[in-house]
Amino acid sequence: MKHIARKRFGQHFLTDAAIIDGIVDLIGPLPGQAMVEIGPGLAALTQPLVERLGHLTVIELDRDLAVRLRDHPHLSVVESDVLKVDFSALASQVRSSLESTPSFVPSLSHSDSPCKLRVVGNLPYNISTPILFHLLDHVDVISDQHFMLQKEVIDRMVAAPSTADYGRLSVMLQWRYEMANILFVPPASFDPPPRVDSAIVRMVPLAVPPPIDVEVLSSLVQVAFSQRRKILRNTLGKWLDAQGFSGHFDLQRRAEEVSVHEYVDLVQSLKSVH
Repeated sequence: MKHIARKRFGQHFLTDAAIIDGIVDLIGPLPGQAMVEIGPGLAALTQPLVERLGHLTVIELDRDLAVRLRDHPHLSVVESDVLKVDFSALASQVRSSLESTPSFVPSLSHSDSPCKLRVVGNLPYNISTPILFHLLDHVDVISDQHFMLQKEVIDRMVAAPSTADYGRLSVMLQWRYEMANILFVPPASFDPPPRVDSAIVRMVPLAVPPPIDVEVLSSLVQVAFSQRRKILRNTLGKWLDAQGFSGHFDLQRRAEEVSVHEYVDLVQSLKSVH
């Protein structure tokens, strides 16, 4: 029976064979790697991934799709809302499961960590940003991420300072990841076609991230971009005063003119205040 895409799950199934092959090649899965796919749907990416990996763990919320996926002999199915999945615990489970397989061969990839997950998926447009922030909480157990997202969202994720797309999402991800928009995916590649363009983003956690309080960074950036047309003296300046900050920071700029590095430095200087 044909599965009908469910609007409440934001389902748009990838059907373009050339695009699928291109995505898998860009991900470059190798046998023995611990990989998790979010939202496998009708298994368009799942099947070519598992053929290269040998085994794949998938997270699927749709009960009917999860039943179908369980019939696949080389898939482990987690039937859950991805926002409720503890990826730190899942990383240990996936690795233990792989190592207990008689045919297990550790990956020889120089970038592959034996304890970390590679995460891939076609993320639902309606909750893509919450998923990205949820994974940020578990970034220490992730080696890389490849996601299909609304192109507009990826433009914001990878945006440079002093551009219209640069904002809170840019800062909150770029402090922790190296990111790149690596493939354009048109609406015609899906069934049903979405009303937006899509793209693939590659996200690689920084090997040596700056030591910061992420909650403070989040609060600071939210205030800074709350009224992005105003100069920071009228928004962030008041917030910094309330924090007891007495150092030097150029507030005669708009939020979009401040680099990720400068926001991180400001958060680190606030730590010394307390």
